[in-house]
Amino acid sequence: MLPCVKLAVDIFTVGSSDAIWLYTEPVLSFAFNTLWVLPFFLLSKIVNAIWFQDIADLAFQSTDGRTLVNLSISIMLADTVISILIESLFLIQGKVISMMPIEAVGSGCNLIHQCLLHALYSFEYKWFSQGLELHKRLDNIESNWPYFLGFGLPLALLTNLPSSQIVAGCVFSIAFPLFIVAGNQGNVVSSPGVPRLNIFGPTLHLTQILFNKTMQRAPKKTNQVSRFTD
Repeated sequence: MLPCVKLAVDIFTVGSSDAIWLYTEPVLSFAFNTLWVLPFFLLSKIVNAIWFQDIADLAFQSTDGRTLVNLSISIMLADTVISILIESLFLIQGKVISMMPIEAVGSGCNLIHQCLLHALYSFEYKWFSQGLELHKRLDNIESNWPYFLGFGLPLALLTNLPSSQIVAGCVFSIAFPLFIVAGNQGNVVSSPGVPRLNIFGPTLHLTQILFNKTMQRAPKKTNQVSRFTD
């Protein structure tokens, strides 16, 4: 689209096309990305999430003929919401640490966060189907972090290669189903003598603070409603 628009600008604005295009091109590029690329990208993320769950269910059921654990809708919803919150805060935690003055150290710490996060993504479908609660899943990651660090390293490197976040998201969508299957087939190998890595500690602490404030506000609103009804 942009080359066609530039050709039209060159035809109708002879002599001043470069100056006009200098201001027109960024606006048109932003408009195309916002109105076409971004909605399509978000729609693909939703569709991929549905497909990922189908792949995970089939992979889990095909492993030794195991059946899915039946959980109530309220438990599934609560687990999903808290998982999304913790994983989002953990991703932000990695980005904040990457801003350290020493660039190599910051980039290395951010890569470790991404490796463990991608490993959690891959194994979370299996653990959730087994009925493991969130704190047990995070405990498994922190206790056996060398295994999960190596497991998530290929996907972390693949998604870091593209400079565009949209391209990185597409690469993730293509490669992630393979890691879901690998997570269902893989057996976690422990590392005796390796200390526990309490890397989710800051994220869990911040999540607890957010939920405590939310729970404190809820009773106040309830009391206000009860007084109004009285």
